[in-house]
Amino acid sequence: MTNHTEAAPSCCSTSAVNPATLGNGRENLLTRGAGDDLTTCPVMVGTPVSKKAAEAVGLFRDHEGERYYFCCAGCGPAFDSDPATYAAAMA
Repeated sequence: MTNHTEAAPSCCSTSAVNPATLGNGRENLLTRGAGDDLTTCPVMVGTPVSKKAAEAVGLFRDHEGERYYFCCAGCGPAFDSDPATYAAAMA
């Protein structure tokens, strides 16, 4: 029998777990009912991110007056390495 309580690895191949994906018996904020709260990660393009969930755990950066939200802890440092390129991909 598979243990479904273990956290899935991060989408960015880091050892950090994306806390927004841990349901713990609650609705997954990344996929359902997010409405206008939903955006995509500028590093892992196409990966949905709940702004509220990402902000709650510090998975965001501000660059040139815009806020960018990340799907996991590994995306922040990647964004920091070249924010202009990642920001342009979101435009």
